[in-house]
Amino acid sequence: MTPGWTPDLTGHVAVVTGASSGLGRRAALVLARAGARVVAVARRAEALDSLRDQAPPGTVHALPFDLADRDTLPALAAQAAAPFGAPDILVHAAGINTREAADDITPGGWDITLTLNLAVPFFLSQHLVPGMKERGWGRIVNFASLQSHRAFPGGLAYGASKGGIAQLTRAMAQAWSGDGIMVNAIGPGFFRTELTAAVFNDPARAARNAEQTCIGRNGEPEDIDGPLLFLCSDMSGYVTGQVLMVDGGFTAK
Repeated sequence: MTPGWTPDLTGHVAVVTGASSGLGRRAALVLARAGARVVAVARRAEALDSLRDQAPPGTVHALPFDLADRDTLPALAAQAAAPFGAPDILVHAAGINTREAADDITPGGWDITLTLNLAVPFFLSQHLVPGMKERGWGRIVNFASLQSHRAFPGGLAYGASKGGIAQLTRAMAQAWSGDGIMVNAIGPGFFRTELTAAVFNDPARAARNAEQTCIGRNGEPEDIDGPLLFLCSDMSGYVTGQVLMVDGGFTAK
């Protein structure tokens, strides 16, 4: 994160899903350090507790929750508004990649992938948008992927969900930006997270991915900070419906 330009998010309340690890955890910390009060959502309570301890005191509320059942999302929305008030920033970082070959995909694997990666970002947003409309200001950031644009081996269900995220982002922007709610997506390249462990556990494969970027390296956690803060602040007041690829130029080649 470039020193000296960090927006002040004091007075804003953010909800970050997938906050126990990876880019979701990074997002929660970055927003908290910028002054927002953050409701961190994930299944693993212990990981959320360690996140809370790492953040500035009093800025993070840990909310253990299993997003797999979308019928429980109204309860999540109510609980997310309880600690700090109605959220006006929502970051959808939770996701799953079963990495199954096309011939091996099961209905169950398909359903959980599409639920967590595509349905939850819409329906949780739908439940929290009324509070943003009342305030006349909101920021929703979805997480897209390299697979929003191209196919990878073993990624059919995941790629379908992330292709859907790109269109969902545009459609949500069309629906809600007139109420002051900017909806955008970040498309990370290869970052070392739990979701990409299979890639980084193979040094040769990780090196090949780095070589395919314009920059010549894979992503580091801090590479997400600036794009995220831009999309979650007043700085993006005339930016909506966009997918910002944070991939070192992987998709530019």
